[in-house]
Amino acid sequence: MTAQRELARLLASLRRELRSQSGLAPHLVPPDKATAYRIAGMVAEELGWPVLGWKIAAMKEEMQQALRTDSPIYGRVYFATETPHTAVHATLASPIPEVEYQARLGRDLPPREKPYTVDEVTDAVASLHPGLELAECRFLHDNSFPPLPAILADGAGSGTIVYGPAIDDWRNRDIAGQEATLSSDGRPRRKGTAAAALDHPMVPLTGSPTNCRAPASA
Repeated sequence: MTAQRELARLLASLRRELRSQSGLAPHLVPPDKATAYRIAGMVAEELGWPVLGWKIAAMKEEMQQALRTDSPIYGRVYFATETPHTAVHATLASPIPEVEYQARLGRDLPPREKPYTVDEVTDAVASLHPGLELAECRFLHDNSFPPLPAILADGAGSGTIVYGPAIDDWRNRDIAGQEATLSSDGRPRRKGTAAAALDHPMVPLTGSPTNCRAPASA
């Protein structure tokens, strides 16, 4: 068994069994991002689950620095659900709730060499939704946390997309400047705008790998 297949089977098993582990054997850490994404595809094959969407992250330099990357990252999402949604913390892998906009495509954006323009992806979006990503990681956030390629092989820490009702007339609204807040037990925890995080929710889709009609989380 090659190291790539071994890692793919390990990551698939961790997802099926709803568990995480501390660290990763050095010989299993992918050498680069291209290999990591190839392994993520192998994980999808091992799981056999339908891909319901894609997560896209690290669009800006400051977030790339925080995530130890020099470019945006992406991963397959296998779970997507409408609000209201109930999740049991103990069954999730180090969950991190992230406030997001989620785009549902109305037509395919097949992979191609030339990046899609903002106008092209905007035209392809059937609806835009406010929501959360319950991001998860199959590696514990401890002193043995592995390098970024291992995380990319794990779908860039993808978890569950939770999306709310479609936003009416979103193309004519100041979506990028709209402040979003995250509250817990009635107390505000965090707030911000799409403009600060990624300029506009359509921008991540220009480099997205999506070729499906499921939500793309940005």
